[in-house]
Amino acid sequence: MNRKHPEKRGAFSGKLGYVLSAAGASVGLGNIWRFPYLAAKYGGGIFLLVYILLALTFGYTMIVAESALGRMTQKSPVGAFRSFGKKKWISFGGWINAIIPILIVPYYSVIGGWVIKYLAEYIRGNGTKLAEDGYFGSFISNGVSTELCFVIFCLITLAIIYAGVQNGIERVSKMMMPVLVVLSVVIAIYSVTRPGAIAGVKYFLVPNVKNFSWMTVVAAMGQMFYSLSIAMGILITFGSYMKKDTSIEDATRNVEVFDTAIAIMAGLMIIPAVFAFSGGDPDTLQAGPSLMFITIPKVFANMGLGTGVGILFFLLVLFAALTSSIALTESAVATFEDELGWGRKKSTVVIGLIMIGLGTLSSLGYGPLGFVKILGMQFLDLFDFLTNSVMMPIAAFVTSLLVSRVVGIDKIEEEICHGESKFRRKKIFVVMIKYLCPIFALIILLSSVANAFGWISM
Repeated sequence: MNRKHPEKRGAFSGKLGYVLSAAGASVGLGNIWRFPYLAAKYGGGIFLLVYILLALTFGYTMIVAESALGRMTQKSPVGAFRSFGKKKWISFGGWINAIIPILIVPYYSVIGGWVIKYLAEYIRGNGTKLAEDGYFGSFISNGVSTELCFVIFCLITLAIIYAGVQNGIERVSKMMMPVLVVLSVVIAIYSVTRPGAIAGVKYFLVPNVKNFSWMTVVAAMGQMFYSLSIAMGILITFGSYMKKDTSIEDATRNVEVFDTAIAIMAGLMIIPAVFAFSGGDPDTLQAGPSLMFITIPKVFANMGLGTGVGILFFLLVLFAALTSSIALTESAVATFEDELGWGRKKSTVVIGLIMIGLGTLSSLGYGPLGFVKILGMQFLDLFDFLTNSVMMPIAAFVTSLLVSRVVGIDKIEEEICHGESKFRRKKIFVVMIKYLCPIFALIILLSSVANAFGWISM
């Protein structure tokens, strides 16, 4: 169903608008919440080194490929894929890229609501209360409180989306991203100067081959999807808003640098502080998803200026969560606009209803709906597993096949070379998109599913 679009398609004003918006999509909870605990768990400096190498190869290739597909077709994922044929696997590739953000943004917004709650409590001077044992568990099991915070986060996201590409997404990204950088630098400096923190800095930044394992590579590959917004349909959608005189390669490099820098800053904010607080205790360092909501408040409570740092930290996390939530929602809205011929107002309202509906399941999944489990998981964990461990690797695999086997390297090069003399990193791109990206995607898929069902331990 590809009706004529009732409104002029949105566009970024230029390179800066695209880079900051794409960087905003990439810099989210995956960087500040997930990256530090994975780095702590899988070897510190050696994990960081593997991640950077993958960002310069796997990440670069997928960002370029998806951005080029979007700009080439001027369509969101479903239409972009359909432009290259009607085979079932091609259509499937378009739809899976389109559905992923629709499933991610509801539960992502629930976590965003948790961030709002913690920020509000720090502003009220209740940092000590947040550090108490059992606080986080009692909060997420309280259906009313979690639902209220979740809805507030959704409404902020939807208001920005409703304003459009330039007036909403680009304007907010231009404001939030510089603030996010400044806050991350300030908090990182504060963290690394705490007594005992230097050992954590060394653990995070200095590679130690003894800490390397195969799971270091698998975990770093999985983090690529979270950190760079690969295989979510976002980059195809944002690429469709990119002007032809914007260099895809330069923009990709800037997004990579921005994203990796924030991930490193997040590691410097969290790992040295936790290292100093715990004396380098491995169990505390590897606390996993609870690190940000349970361990970090305890760390701040034991620091001087803990309340002030708590406010700055959760403001930073809120901005990061919002920029990614905006990107996820925009990709979903663009699919409704392109495929159903709806206007932005109607598309935003419908996506908003879906967000509230699916998100409520996740919001109440640790409280009133805690008795409901599918595959042994609560709703939030289930949606996270389905999208990040199953659907995104499949989407990356199909996108790699589409670009290398159907679209062809020549057409991608032609799109990339608008306003450029040559495709500078073509050799890396060709090897990755033809061979390594599909293999990496399958490895992530198989490893994640095996881990989820207990066949292997990650």
